[in-house]
Amino acid sequence: MSGDMDANIVLLGPPGSGKGTQASRLSKTLGLTHISTGDLLREAIGLGTPLGIKAKEYVESGRLVPDELVVELIKEKVGGAGDGVLLDGFPRNLEQARMLEEIVKIDAVINIDIEEGELVRRLTQRRTCKSCKAVYNLDSNPPVMNGKCDRCGGDLIQRSDDTEQVVKERLKVYRESTLPLTEHYQRKKILIDIDGKGTIEEVYQRTMRSLEPLR
Repeated sequence: MSGDMDANIVLLGPPGSGKGTQASRLSKTLGLTHISTGDLLREAIGLGTPLGIKAKEYVESGRLVPDELVVELIKEKVGGAGDGVLLDGFPRNLEQARMLEEIVKIDAVINIDIEEGELVRRLTQRRTCKSCKAVYNLDSNPPVMNGKCDRCGGDLIQRSDDTEQVVKERLKVYRESTLPLTEHYQRKKILIDIDGKGTIEEVYQRTMRSLEPLR
């Protein structure tokens, strides 16, 4: 299944699930506009748009950008998207979902589900180059020389937010905020759970098969 799809899809997944990788590939295959809220904020700030200027004030002061402002940015992007969109990183909670529904009809919500033990293993295996910030995974994408970056030879370190204790806390916060969200979409009968275990290709193929009824 490939080619343009006239549908609006939300992609959910905990840290370490590979959600970003899947979102990028799916949007290209299906001809959907990929909307990542992080990228959207950076783009608006970089271009100096009116909404970007407002967002910059929050970002530079270390405050969270208000939901209302993020929704306005998404509204702008959706308006110029043409056919369908794939939302990556939004909504994160029930209130955001309700705000989103006021500007766009969501046709399907893909929820990449994977057991916590596997997520902890994936995230604690991540290493970052101290110099050039290149990212490696000791399991799936290890450096040629142990502890050294392939690109610049810099030292590889484990970021403080990739330690087991911090990872478990991040996952706990994610589960608590996302459970009401998935229940909401389940009641609407548009939630599709995808087994996130396996290779990138295996998860991608499962997701593509799950979207066939929308074609």
